[in-house]
Order: sequence, then C-alpha cells, then structure tokens
Amino acid sequence: MHKFVAIKKTEITGNEIEFTIEETEPTEALEASGQMLTDSDNQAFVYLLDTGTDYIYVQFAIHTWPAMTKALEVKNVPLLKWGKQIMPLSEFHEELLMLVDNIEGNDNYGEEFRTAVEQTFHEALASRS
Repeated sequence: MHKFVAIKKTEITGNEIEFTIEETEPTEALEASGQMLTDSDNQAFVYLLDTGTDYIYVQFAIHTWPAMTKALEVKNVPLLKWGKQIMPLSEFHEELLMLVDNIEGNDNYGEEFRTAVEQTFHEALASRS
C-alpha cells in the first residue's frame, strides 16, 4: 500500500526553497524519484519518493503552489525536509512544467483544478509560450 504525506510548511530563503513534511519520518532511506503526478480530486501535485520497495506520495496542496512557482522562478532545485532527511527534489522543474503545460486548457483534469493551475502558474505558462 502506498503512503500519502502532505507538505505542511514551505520556507523561502533567498533563492532556496524548502518544503517540510511534519509526520513521523520513515525508517527507510528515501530517494527523490524525479517523478511528479497530479491528484486533481484533491487539487494537488504529487511528487514520488522511492523507498527501494515502494513509493511515498508527497502531496503539494494548493497552499504550497506559491512556493512552487517561486521554485520555478529561481531555478534552484527545491529541497524536501522530512525529519533528519533533506533531499533535493530532482527533476522538480521539468516535471512540474510538463504537468502545468499539459493541464493548461485541458478539462480532463477537471475545470476547478485546471483553473486553479492556470491562475497560479500563469507566469510560468506565459514564459514558455
């Protein structure tokens, strides 16, 4: 069974973006998978962490999106902090931009999610046109 965790806190310091999970840290070592999905029902982007035997789904709910747009703007790879583990979220920019591009004008994700993405990520979308 897959585990779902949510980003609870974001911290922006200069050009550094850090997302924090405030749940009990898993015992296994985690690796950033470089893969991101969407969860349009919960209006979230989901980054996959690899435990070696399974994935942990990290949900970036709508309250984290401003920090996600800032991460795209500053180009630095954002960090994920979970307990003592701190890891760069590899492929974050590429995966997020691919999803945002795909969501733009696409009601297959649901109108509410599509509209929220278009409004929040309008600058990222405009800069890619």
